[in-house]
Amino acid sequence: MSNEAIRVTAHGPNGPQDDGQPGVYEQPAAEPERDASKEAAETVLKAFGGVRGMIDMTLPGLVYIVAFNITHKVPVAAWSALALCAVFVVLRLARRETIQHAFSGVFGVAIGAWISMKTGKAEDFYLPGLLWNVGYCLALAVSALVRWPMIGLMLGPITGEMFTWRKQNPGRLAAYTKATWAWVLIMGLKPVILFPLYFTHNINLLGWLKVALGIPPLLLAMYVTWRILLTAPPPIKAELDEDEAEPRK
Repeated sequence: MSNEAIRVTAHGPNGPQDDGQPGVYEQPAAEPERDASKEAAETVLKAFGGVRGMIDMTLPGLVYIVAFNITHKVPVAAWSALALCAVFVVLRLARRETIQHAFSGVFGVAIGAWISMKTGKAEDFYLPGLLWNVGYCLALAVSALVRWPMIGLMLGPITGEMFTWRKQNPGRLAAYTKATWAWVLIMGLKPVILFPLYFTHNINLLGWLKVALGIPPLLLAMYVTWRILLTAPPPIKAELDEDEAEPRK
């Protein structure tokens, strides 16, 4: 068989775009699916601080329980956790990164440290975080009920759609509502498990479980959100006003 015959057999008479064999070489639908998957994953990661944000939220609690087990002194453990949070903030400032998640960690740890040193009870270090988790889950549930799902409020500015999903994109609204309820269920497990330990004053079990339940539920909730967004309609970008679209001189 000649080279010409081989070329026609492989690609068709008009080249690779006209081979007459569906799905042999070209699969144009795969690229948009990969792009949508990547965009959804990046959006979710960015909204929740990425890997660094999760580390910033988890390590201070680990330092606290380790320091308390070594020294058996609440002030030493509390100041150790607070010092680590301060280091995170300084490092982010030095790298010119956002300090939103690191600063929120400092705020939560500072309140827990103050309460635990005031009462002298080691378990009180975790009380603000537990109360915050309950309040967060309640806020998520209320936002879903009133059709302003919090996941949509968080992701809308990142995707560029802002709030177009509320009126112009019902499929997107449904996806954000579903994702918000998923967060309520997943994150709601933490206080259900940890609050009984707080009331039994079992500081070791409370501390280690608090660390263990830090990142895994968050990753699970982010994964579920990503899966939901994959099947949602694409975002409708918000149109800026003329004054906002043009840079000020």
